Amino acid sequence: MRIRATVAAVSGALALSALAVPAAHAAGPSTHRADAAKAFQAAHAATAARNSARVAAADDPWYDLDVSFANLKVAKALKVGTTNRVSTTITYTMKFGADVDVTAKDFITAPYLYKGSFDRPRNMLSGDDMPTCSVTSATTANCKGKIDIYPQDLLNSHAGTWRAGAWAMAFNGQDPTSDDFDLSKVGFAEKGGLGTTLVQRNSKLTTSAKPKPVKKGKSVTVTGKLSRADWENVEYSGYSGQAVKLQFRKKGTTTYKTLKTVKTNSTGGLKATVKATVDGYYRYSFAGNTNTPAVNAAGDLVRVKK
Repeated sequence: MRIRATVAAVSGALALSALAVPAAHAAGPSTHRADAAKAFQAAHAATAARNSARVAAADDPWYDLDVSFANLKVAKALKVGTTNRVSTTITYTMKFGADVDVTAKDFITAPYLYKGSFDRPRNMLSGDDMPTCSVTSATTANCKGKIDIYPQDLLNSHAGTWRAGAWAMAFNGQDPTSDDFDLSKVGFAEKGGLGTTLVQRNSKLTTSAKPKPVKKGKSVTVTGKLSRADWENVEYSGYSGQAVKLQFRKKGTTTYKTLKTVKTNSTGGLKATVKATVDGYYRYSFAGNTNTPAVNAAGDLVRVKK
C-alpha cells in the first residue's frame, strides 16, 4: 500500500464514495493495496475534518472502531537521495475491544508518515506492502510494517520533521463492490502524533588537498564541495551558506582535529588554506541540520617533505 499524494479534508459524503472503491476483502491475499490507500485517505480526510470542527461526527459514514495505538517506534532520521527507494520499519502496539477480530482477512492496519498537521497534511507516506501483526493477548497485538519513500513523491520543502500515525479498518464481511455494501457496518480508527522522524535530503561532501607533496611550513589549499539531494530536479545541487569544519588527522593516528570553520559559497564550494607541518589527512566535516544529514568527506593524504 502506498500513499503518494497530499490529502485534503473532505466531507463524509465524499469520503463515502471514495471508500467504496476498494476491491472486496481488503486485507486478504487478493488485496489491491492502492485501493486500500484510497480507503484510508478518504477516512483520514473525514476524520481530520471532524477534528477541525468542519464536519460533525454524525456525518461519518462508518462507525468508530474500538482500536487504539501505542508504543510506535520509528527511525530517528531517513536519508533520501535522488533515485533509490528508502524503506524503514515501524513497529507499534494495537489494542482492541472484544468485538474486533483483528485476524479477519478483511481487517486492515498500517502505519504512515505525514508532513505538516494531522488535519491538513502536506504529504503522506506509507508502505508498498501490508504490515504483519502478532496477537499477544485477547486485546493486544504487536504490529510491524514498512514505510517506502520514493524521491519523486517529495518536494524539497518536505525535508525536515515528519510525524507518524497508524490506522485500522474492519470491513466486517462487507464487499465494497456489492450493491448491498453497507458502509455503516465498516469500522475505522486512526491516531496521529505517535512519533516523529526526520526525512532528510541526503548529503555529499568532497575534499581535495594540494600540492602533494608539500614542503614543510608551506601552504596547503584544501577545496571541496557540499551538495545535497534535489528531489524536484533529480540531482545533487550545491548547498550554499553552510558552516563546514576543515579537519586534520596526523598520519598514524585515528582522531581528526578541527583547524578552522569555513562557509560554502553560492554553489556549495569550499576553500581554505593552512600551513603544512607533518604528514596527514585533511577532510571537511558538515554537522548537518534538520533538513540535511551530517556528512564527513573522505580524508585526503598530504605528505610533507623537508
